[in-house]
Amino acid sequence: MTELKSYYVWDAFTRWFHWINVLSIVILMALGLAIFNGSALGLTNDGKILLKEIHVLVGYVFVLNLLWRFVWAFFGNRHARWGAILPVGKGFFQSVRNYISAFVMGKSEVYLGHNPLARIAVFVLFILMTVQAVTGLVLAGTDIFYPPFGGMIAQWVASPGIDPSTLVPYAKEMLDPEAYKSMRAFRAPFIEIHEINFFILSGVIFLHIAAVVITEIKEGGGIISAMVTGKKVFDKEPVDVDKE
Repeated sequence: MTELKSYYVWDAFTRWFHWINVLSIVILMALGLAIFNGSALGLTNDGKILLKEIHVLVGYVFVLNLLWRFVWAFFGNRHARWGAILPVGKGFFQSVRNYISAFVMGKSEVYLGHNPLARIAVFVLFILMTVQAVTGLVLAGTDIFYPPFGGMIAQWVASPGIDPSTLVPYAKEMLDPEAYKSMRAFRAPFIEIHEINFFILSGVIFLHIAAVVITEIKEGGGIISAMVTGKKVFDKEPVDVDKE
């Protein structure tokens, strides 16, 4: 009988980050699509503002959670740290070749932490999520005057004699037309990047989920359940076990 061995891999903070991130992204994507298709859905201005406010509030959770993960990468266990989740380090590219070769030959290598291809995927996801977070914060300020940039934007576009703190979205009578036009020109590349990045991020997330399922089938280990229990279970020795 094949002996199964359990290994503790993902610490609690890493697991919490993962599921908060999943929930935040699902909600943000749903809200983003509704806002993007607001006209087709027949949304009123008040409806759009409400969706945008909820979108921004969930976005704050997403941003803070992402920032926390970046900090935790300096303090978490060895599988949660930068050196284990980014495609860097001595011999990394050789490990990629070895992993692909073994996978193709049907003799998959198993890893306690992220396998070499997963580390590349994590790096790409972190970049895409960071781009989405930064552009989203800018848009929150230019669209509905929310922090951290909303105060500056309001001062920029408020009509003379109007208190910037009293500005409300879509109230054009409170805005200086020329300043508002300049602000919209400033905003344009951010919204374009935000929208394009949304579709790229969606595609990468789909590939990530597919890769997790395929890896689970081919290699086992309980990859999905490990993000709940923190433990992986293998019937052979993982490649990176001797690094513990």
